[in-house]
Amino acid sequence: MINAIIESIVSRSTTKYYDPAITLTDDQIRELVRIGTTAPTSFHLQNWRFIAVRTPEAKARLRPIAWDQPAITEAAVTFIICGQLADSSVVPERLAPLVKAGIMPAKMVPEWEIPARNLYMGYPQRQRDEAVRTATFGAAAIIYAARALGLGSTPMIGFDAEAVAPEFALAEDEVPVMLLSVGVALPKKNWPQKPRRPVADVLEFAGLRMAAGSTKRERAPAEWTPLPPLERDPGCDGRDCESEAAEV
Repeated sequence: MINAIIESIVSRSTTKYYDPAITLTDDQIRELVRIGTTAPTSFHLQNWRFIAVRTPEAKARLRPIAWDQPAITEAAVTFIICGQLADSSVVPERLAPLVKAGIMPAKMVPEWEIPARNLYMGYPQRQRDEAVRTATFGAAAIIYAARALGLGSTPMIGFDAEAVAPEFALAEDEVPVMLLSVGVALPKKNWPQKPRRPVADVLEFAGLRMAAGSTKRERAPAEWTPLPPLERDPGCDGRDCESEAAEV
């Protein structure tokens, strides 16, 4: 039997047609964002913000500057997924809950802050790249959470970012990376997941480096047998429990 999480991922498809009569509660919207914020971020920056466009008035403001896409008004909610320019100065604040929870020793905080400062300070392109990466991770988590909850979703890049920013009061350090509509899909009107390129076309196993500038390439086979999902001890929190037990 296929793992439920994997099944949720591989069966997802983009929703085009929504049931406009079905709404989501504010608590349901909060839960989607809570799940979204469990996605990874560089140095634990958590440099994202999610603007939930859910009322008829707010949807009417967004749709004209989002290529008049029907999902804006028909889906229960459309999130404006914002990434914030990477700012190393917030690292101590973001790590403080880890220290308080006993996850990270306080002396380790500078070991994260200093590399973050060296990576981002004075490099605006890197700051923006990190904003886009972070927002994308968060959006992806919401997409799959929605699927697991029986909801459809539509990620969209068709919008006027320069118009969205002032209309929805984005800060100067915020980048509107994408729109993400979420709601109940109309049955039988939406397509199933579209076929993807074969793995053999997109996967390459890195080989030994040969002469300068050349690398031995090993392509993935056209056909293979997928491995079954890993079975873990229910009491294991994701770490290598067997290795830890052997060390005790």
